[in-house]
Amino acid sequence: MGGGDQVLDQRIQNARNVSVNSFWMDETEITNSEYRQYVKWVADSVAVSLTFKDGIDYYKAVDKDKQLIDPPMIDRAKAATIWTDDKTEVTEALKPLFYQGKERFEGKRELDYRQIFYEYYVIDLKQAALLSNSFDYETQKYSGSVVDHKTGKTNPIKDRSSFIIKNRVPVYPDTLVWVRDFTYSYNEPWTLKYFYHPAFNEYPVVGVTWEQANAFCHWRTMFRDQFLAASHIQSIHPYRLPTEAEWEYAARGGKVNNKYPWGSYYTSTHKGCYLANFKPLRGNYIADSYYSAKTMKVGSFDPNGYGLYDMAGNVSEWTSTAYDPSGHQMVSTFNPEFQYDASDDDPPALKRKVVRGGSWKDVSYYLQVSTRDYEYQDSARCFVGFRCIMNALEDERE
Repeated sequence: MGGGDQVLDQRIQNARNVSVNSFWMDETEITNSEYRQYVKWVADSVAVSLTFKDGIDYYKAVDKDKQLIDPPMIDRAKAATIWTDDKTEVTEALKPLFYQGKERFEGKRELDYRQIFYEYYVIDLKQAALLSNSFDYETQKYSGSVVDHKTGKTNPIKDRSSFIIKNRVPVYPDTLVWVRDFTYSYNEPWTLKYFYHPAFNEYPVVGVTWEQANAFCHWRTMFRDQFLAASHIQSIHPYRLPTEAEWEYAARGGKVNNKYPWGSYYTSTHKGCYLANFKPLRGNYIADSYYSAKTMKVGSFDPNGYGLYDMAGNVSEWTSTAYDPSGHQMVSTFNPEFQYDASDDDPPALKRKVVRGGSWKDVSYYLQVSTRDYEYQDSARCFVGFRCIMNALEDERE
């Protein structure tokens, strides 16, 4: 892991040997189409939760085998029809989810995605492991305190609930990134159409923060586990963002000391064809392709040795790793990782997360498999997306 003979700086580090467990990785970045499924699912859920208060039943309490579902699940077939339900109590319940009054544009009935959040819970295993010895079995109480990552405050441990963290994350990507990320540039067409128009279905989703990417991974895990449970199949490892080490291992595609995912020291073939979507020439964003001056459809270029597409170029990708200039050297050689879940009040330096792979707007330096870069966990960019990974079960290698 690292740059080997590359110049040592904060973005490329000296090479060192590390080991990572086996894992599965998405062969492409998460697309607009895939992310819209998540947005639709959450919007339906919020709508059902509002109408359920009025006694309207969009839930199912038993499965196909007549087994009790606890807690009851939303009936997705019914939930899909809630937006066209003309019952007065339904339309009134859904009213807060739409723009009202002066916020309406040209009289259109548009969903206000500022009201749509995905809520989920995680257990802080690191703090639980550190403080497990503080439990007194005689008094059945904990001693010590736990850090609330959302507020940055230290609170005494009450019980197991002190390690359970609630996250509430907006689901809709920031479509204004196309305008905000560039000054004196006309990118309004992408703001208006990029995320939801079918023409961009297979393009990588952008405008997603690190926090939103993590929320998507949780939703995807839950969605899959519900399907497995309905088929009486044991759940498996959750989806998550890759660590920096896992991402680099995957990007190398089984090669050693390669500069780019395709193994060559060059960014084009002997015929002059570029091998990724990036900025190869000064001011010429389409020199690598006749089809796009921004992102491209995922999988437009050949995969690396592991069958993974766009590990260089198209969009940079979030990892789970917190960025520190010396982080590469201080982490373990076994499943190396450095995590820090910054609170809102933390200084910006603590909110930096590693992004890898370079993007459509970057020069070739950022496409190198060892180049480190970062973005802030609460910031969205038009050139940063993500893909998910999942740990492999041991017997899957046989």
